[in-house]
Amino acid sequence: MESMLDVRKLLKKYNIFIYTRDPVGDAILMEMELEELFKAGLISNDDYLKARMILEKEKKKRSKADSS
Repeated sequence: MESMLDVRKLLKKYNIFIYTRDPVGDAILMEMELEELFKAGLISNDDYLKARMILEKEKKKRSKADSS
């Protein structure tokens, strides 16, 4: 897992589709959904951590772009 697309594909496996036209908002909602999947034991610790890192990077990148 290396990109936002990979995170979206992971969520799609569980019929979770997130698109709000706000990339930072999308990342926040995806984090919430990932946490629920992880707590339910549906995704591995490795996938959970990789996806969280990707989402954190995306939020930081988008926040910097919005600030400029």
